[in-house]
Amino acid sequence: MVKLSLNGDDFIKRIDGLNNEVWVDGKRITGKISAHPAFSGVLAMKAKLYDYQVEHCEEFTFFSERTNSRVNFSYQQPKTIEDLKKRSIATQKLAKLNAGLLGRSPDYINTGIMSLGVAEEIFKEENQHYHINIRQIYEDAMENDLTFTHTFINPQVNRSDNYFEESDKVIAAKVIRETSEGIIISGARLLATQGGITDEILVLPAGGNYFEDPYNYAFSIPSNTPGLKFICRESFVSNESIYDAPLSSKFEEMDSIVVFDNVLVPWERVFLYKNFKISLRMFSETKFNTFLLYQAVSRMIVKTEFLLGIAESIVETISIKEYQHVKDKITEIISALEIIKALQLSAMTHAKVDSRNTMVPDDYPLNVAICYYPKIYPRLVEILQLLGGSGLILLPTKKQFDSSIGSYLDDYLQGTNSNAVDRVQLFRLAWDLCMSSFGSRQTHFERFFFGDPIRISMGLYDGYPKEKYINMVKDYLS
Repeated sequence: MVKLSLNGDDFIKRIDGLNNEVWVDGKRITGKISAHPAFSGVLAMKAKLYDYQVEHCEEFTFFSERTNSRVNFSYQQPKTIEDLKKRSIATQKLAKLNAGLLGRSPDYINTGIMSLGVAEEIFKEENQHYHINIRQIYEDAMENDLTFTHTFINPQVNRSDNYFEESDKVIAAKVIRETSEGIIISGARLLATQGGITDEILVLPAGGNYFEDPYNYAFSIPSNTPGLKFICRESFVSNESIYDAPLSSKFEEMDSIVVFDNVLVPWERVFLYKNFKISLRMFSETKFNTFLLYQAVSRMIVKTEFLLGIAESIVETISIKEYQHVKDKITEIISALEIIKALQLSAMTHAKVDSRNTMVPDDYPLNVAICYYPKIYPRLVEILQLLGGSGLILLPTKKQFDSSIGSYLDDYLQGTNSNAVDRVQLFRLAWDLCMSSFGSRQTHFERFFFGDPIRISMGLYDGYPKEKYINMVKDYLS
C-alpha cells in the first residue's frame, strides 16, 4: 500500500505553525489560524482533501523520478492522454468533496507550478540560475506537498491605458533595491485567494503598463516571510452552523491584499527578473494557463452538476415539475453541463505532445469554456432564484425550529414530500449559493475567474485559426 506523508492533521499543524501575518477586521490573527471563524471551515475542508488523498493513495499519487518518491498527482508532468484523463478524474473526485466551490483547491496552483517546473529552460539566462531556481521550487513543492496562493494583479488605482505610476509613494509592488541576498519588494498586489492560509505565495508578472524592470519579476516565497502581510476582506461566513450556512461555513476561501513591506526575496527563490521578453512568452510557452484551465474546467463540471442537483431537488420538493417553463429552465442547466463536459473532453482528446514530452490539452476548447462559463454561470444562479421564488427569502434558522414556535414552522414550511426542517435545509443550501454574500462572491468569482471576459474573448478571436473557414466559403462561391 502506497502512503502519503501528509494527512489533514499534518496540514493544519503546518499552516498553524507558520504564524503568517494575516489581518481580519483590523486585527492581526494570533494563535492558531485554523481556529479563527473566518478560516476554520475552509481549512477543515482542505484537511479533508488531504485525508481523502491518504485514504486513496493509488489514485492521488505517482512515482516522481525527480524526488525518488511518490508524490501528489497534481505535480505530475502528463505524458499521455491517459495521464490527462487520470488528472481530470482526480480533480473531479476532490471537487466533489466541496461541490466544486473551492476555486483554489491545492491542485490548482500545484498544476501551475508543474507547468513552470517542467519548462525550466524558458527561464535560463546567461550568468543566472533562474531555471535552476524554478526547478528547485517545483521539486520542493512536490516533495513536501506544499500549497500555494498566487497573485498577478496590481492595485486598481488607475486602469486607463496611459497611466504610469510615477508617485514617490510605492503602490504596485516593485523591486526597490537589490542586495547580495536578494531583491527587496515594497508595495501591494491584489486578490490572493486563500492568502495567508497556504505554505507559499507564487508571485507572477502583472503585465499591463507595468513593464519596467522594477515590476518585472517572478518568485515564490513562504507565506511567513518577514514583512509579508495578508489584509483580508470581510469574512462571508454568515453563520458557523452547517444547517444555517451549509456552504459558507465550510467553503469560504477568503481573498486578501498582499502587502510587501520591504520583503527580502532570496535570489534562489527568484526565477524571472528584468527580462521582459521572457515575461511576454512565459505563460504561453510553459502552457501555464492551459493547464490551469484544464483543472478549472474539470472543477466547473462538478459545480454545474451540483447546481443541477439543487435545481431538480427544489422542483421535486415543491412539486413544480409539471410546468413547461420549469422544464425549460432545468434544460438550460443540463445544456450548460453537457457543453462544459464536451469542451473538456475535446481538450483532452485533441491533446498533443510538446517539445518537453508533455501532453498538453488543446487550447481552443478550454479557451471557449472560459469564455462561455463566466457568461452562463450567472444565468444558472438566476434559474435557482427563479425556481425558489419567495422560498429563498422565508428561511428560519435551526434555532427557530428548536424553539417553542417550531411547531408552527413544521406545519407551514413543509414540502410536498419533505418535512419543514428538510425543506428549509435544501432552500438554505440554494440561498447560500445564489443569494448570500458567499454566493454573490461565487458568482463574481466565476464571472472574472480568468480575468476580464472581454479580453479573454478578444484573445480567442485573435488566436483562433479562421482562414480555412474563409477558404471554404471562397471555394463554395467559386
